[in-house]
Amino acid sequence: RASALQAEGRGFEPLSSHETPELPGFLHFMDALVYILHSATAGKYYIGHTTEPIEERLRKHNSDHDGFTGKFGDWQVVYTERLASKELAYARKREIKGWKSRNMVERLMARSEHPDF
Repeated sequence: RASALQAEGRGFEPLSSHETPELPGFLHFMDALVYILHSATAGKYYIGHTTEPIEERLRKHNSDHDGFTGKFGDWQVVYTERLASKELAYARKREIKGWKSRNMVERLMARSEHPDF
């Protein structure tokens, strides 16, 4: 017998009915990036991570908002590092921030794939 809600067309499918089946031997990876931005105005670096396209993330940082990066509108991407998941990117970001050394960050960037930065 249907409940009153189901009778009115407000029934909900269980979440399990929306799951995608597992494919044998197939691993799901969501690419993520650790990135470093530089602001010439501030003379500072910003270290972040994202699963968004880097262009979109940069646009948000350069927009007028209340956060730290919103104070300056000239952020440029000076380093990116691709990782297999958001969790790994977050851990790598924490590692880099943990150095607390501008010199080490600049050495990392010097070894990067971005010779123009």
